Amino acid sequence: MTQPGVGKITALAFVVTIGDVGRFETSGQVASYLGLIPREHSSGGKQKLGAITKQGNRFMRQLLVEAVQTTCRYDEGFRREYQARCHHKPRGVAKVAAARKLAVRLYWMLRQNVGYPEIALVESSSRVPLAGGKRPMD
Repeated sequence: MTQPGVGKITALAFVVTIGDVGRFETSGQVASYLGLIPREHSSGGKQKLGAITKQGNRFMRQLLVEAVQTTCRYDEGFRREYQARCHHKPRGVAKVAAARKLAVRLYWMLRQNVGYPEIALVESSSRVPLAGGKRPMD
């Protein structure tokens, strides 16, 4: 609950839905488990990404999207990345992408057993600008 925008219900639902964090080796597996990754249609060497798979817990996805709206109010860096996505993608797509980022952040907080201040420091120091001034997106 140290993450701004994540309250008691969202935190409890995330912990109950994820269960033992040791069963996921990567954050991508958590995003996949929650159904927050794009569906893929590949054929003939071409890769097409579609809408999210929605294979996980629908209620958890809904809670994460709602928590994104509050997180954007309190976390300046999170808001900047969300607004940057909104300039290039539809708002709904940007919200789901932010929900995935929030789920990954909550996963790492659980896995490393640290609070928001510690994980925010790690995130800000690990982001290195790429050529052209662009920063990597999660």
